[in-house]
Amino acid sequence: MKQLFETIKIENNQIHNLIWHNQRLNQSRLVLFGEQHPLDLKEFIKLPKKKGLYRCRVLYDTTIRKVEYIPYQPKSVQRLKIVSSQLDYAHKFDDRLELNALSLPSYDDIIIEKNGLLTDTTIANIAFYDGQSWLTPSTPLLQGTTRERLLSDGFLTRKEIKKEDIKNYSHFALMNAMIGFQVDKSITITP
Repeated sequence: MKQLFETIKIENNQIHNLIWHNQRLNQSRLVLFGEQHPLDLKEFIKLPKKKGLYRCRVLYDTTIRKVEYIPYQPKSVQRLKIVSSQLDYAHKFDDRLELNALSLPSYDDIIIEKNGLLTDTTIANIAFYDGQSWLTPSTPLLQGTTRERLLSDGFLTRKEIKKEDIKNYSHFALMNAMIGFQVDKSITITP
């Protein structure tokens, strides 16, 4: 049975975005395993003894299998390359071999282009600013929890984005559970 995982931010004994992680976990359990009884991650997460920033990694399938607490070290992303792929990663599987195989050694990460549209990087959802609105690809590889929260709040708008469109945007942002919504003008994107 394939296992999945959630990455949850715990900062100074505060658990972030738990409602969105619970939603994705239970949706994946229902779709993949037919599990109709929802789990609440709060029942499985114990706060670390030391304050600080932790990446709580919850491994699961039909139920929670393992919970780890790892001090978080952010990854620096400055250079991205657009890579075309037909990869299907609609659920956050623990087996990331196919996803990791797309990585290029001379770049910090990649933006995956699928069916002519931009999707995500290997570690984050993406967004572009057009001068008025923050736009996120309408067809992400993975519906990330931060992305879903920002869509729900009305901060983000879904849009089909092609690599040719990048020149029309003034800002670029990465978003995931650990970094939140991170705008960076210094990132270089190579088509």
